[in-house]
Amino acid sequence: MSFWWMSLHSFVTLSPPLHLTAQLHQTKRSTMVPNPFNLDEEFYALCLSTSSISAPVSFTNPSRLTSLYPAAFKDFFGIPSGAPCVFKSGPAWPEPKPEGTHGQRYIREARPVHGHPIAGSWLKIGEEIYRSLDSHDVKWTSIDPVAFANAGEKTPFCPLLMWIGVKHESLHFEDAMVAADAIKGILGIAGFPEIEVAFRESEVTHSVGGPKLLPFKPLIDPIPEFRKAFTPTLGLSIAPLKTPHYEGTGALYFRLSNDDDRVVLLTAAHVARPPPMRTNTGMPCKTTSHPREEIVALGNMGYRDATNSMMAAIGKLARSVAVWKRVITMLGEFVDGEDAEVTKERQENQRRTERATWIVGSLNKLHDEVTKHRTNPDQRIIGCVLHAEPIVVPDGPNRFTRDWAFIEIYKKKVDWDTFLGNKVYVGGNLSLADFGRLLFPQPEDRADYEYPDNGLLQASGVVSDDEIRQPRNLDVHGEKALLVVKNGMATGTTIGRINGLDSFTRVYADNGIERTSMETAILPYDNKHGAFSAPGDSGSIILDRAGRIVALLTSGAGTGDETDVSYGTPYWWLEEQTKRTFPGCYLYQVAG
Repeated sequence: MSFWWMSLHSFVTLSPPLHLTAQLHQTKRSTMVPNPFNLDEEFYALCLSTSSISAPVSFTNPSRLTSLYPAAFKDFFGIPSGAPCVFKSGPAWPEPKPEGTHGQRYIREARPVHGHPIAGSWLKIGEEIYRSLDSHDVKWTSIDPVAFANAGEKTPFCPLLMWIGVKHESLHFEDAMVAADAIKGILGIAGFPEIEVAFRESEVTHSVGGPKLLPFKPLIDPIPEFRKAFTPTLGLSIAPLKTPHYEGTGALYFRLSNDDDRVVLLTAAHVARPPPMRTNTGMPCKTTSHPREEIVALGNMGYRDATNSMMAAIGKLARSVAVWKRVITMLGEFVDGEDAEVTKERQENQRRTERATWIVGSLNKLHDEVTKHRTNPDQRIIGCVLHAEPIVVPDGPNRFTRDWAFIEIYKKKVDWDTFLGNKVYVGGNLSLADFGRLLFPQPEDRADYEYPDNGLLQASGVVSDDEIRQPRNLDVHGEKALLVVKNGMATGTTIGRINGLDSFTRVYADNGIERTSMETAILPYDNKHGAFSAPGDSGSIILDRAGRIVALLTSGAGTGDETDVSYGTPYWWLEEQTKRTFPGCYLYQVAG
């Protein structure tokens, strides 16, 4: 069966047959790729030059760390942000034997921890660790109890590491040794002397980076991954109208009660009311005198990326069409009795050219629509902030950050006849084949597996705290795991693994400590599939592979814009908080 909503990446990178490659190089022209699509010439030239490739993260003065700790850039080599290690206690980690390649390194992967004996006492031990760090004046940002393995290997060589993030250039080597010794003492008293401690430079960041929204029909749409950004489909890219450069993602749709037909969108409070622009007082739902704080679909970066991606795709398709047309020319007109392979090759290149021309026409039409009617942020208003929690950490055993908000959706901004409700688009950069191969990697763990219709995963049900600690699914190595998926403004569809032990994070204000909280940690799936999130993904809903709700994405830890660990508020706890403020609220009913 064919699905037209598959990623265009696989379509536009088709290569000509090998026996024609040399001839194509000989006939390749140095002039601009011809314009067979009747597009505006200036716009066409921009499409050919548009690219979305970003520069890699780099570090200046690495000897600052390696002169004292030679493995600074080896211990965690391969993690998304490339965060360096300041110090790690215990024996040096294994390195490849020097058999040819100079400077060869193992690629490391952080792995989740489940069922470890420390689990029952971890929260108490974790609090002792961060209080010890405070007593040593360590400017720590996160405490992540994770395992480490070499990429591709089933069994972690380090079953549990206290992986502690610190502010950039804030911790000297000698001070790290002293702090690690104190933590080793805590672990030893608790009965875990074998657990080692490592400090990495890493910051925790909160990911805020007119007409109706368009309907989304991926089954019949040739360009669903480009149209999605301008529809109400989850994850929906959003930003405050007054500060459209602070961007995030919408999580889930709710109705307020059976007697109130308003529809609201759940997101993170720091997305709805970015702290740099608002005092941290929240916005009670009963406030009527407060001016409306309106929300737009797509902030500055989201709109720019959405339009640039269309132009880049047109440019790629134009180059491919030029190649296919040259192949058709070299093959010549059809003649009776010609080689069947020649006929087949001509027909295939003609089919590709026709298909690409159709897609370019669809992209051009969509680009024309959104640049004419949705360029200004006030043309993309979809609703206003109904309620936003003050961002605080409550007292009690579950010290998760209270960071959520409800956005009231204006009824006139949505075509309710085509509204998809709480279906999250998991297509785009995750293909149908990859969804099954990566999230259902073991044959014995695929009971009743079906790919979500049209790439839309229905959010339904809640993953309990117990299952987060003791997952039931199997990963690629046959180990128990909770594999998850999300769609966010910055990174689109990504997959990851939930850690069975909570992390601790520390946020600093200009005048000192702002808050210390517990977080559900999400690790990258592996070293090949990149980070789970990036700035702009805050507010995304995290689902398990069956669509059950796991957590609301709120932040991430790493160096620069790359995150090695993503953090979320578990939904089983968040649901309790929303019910206290809106007792009658419930998830928007399943849409057809």
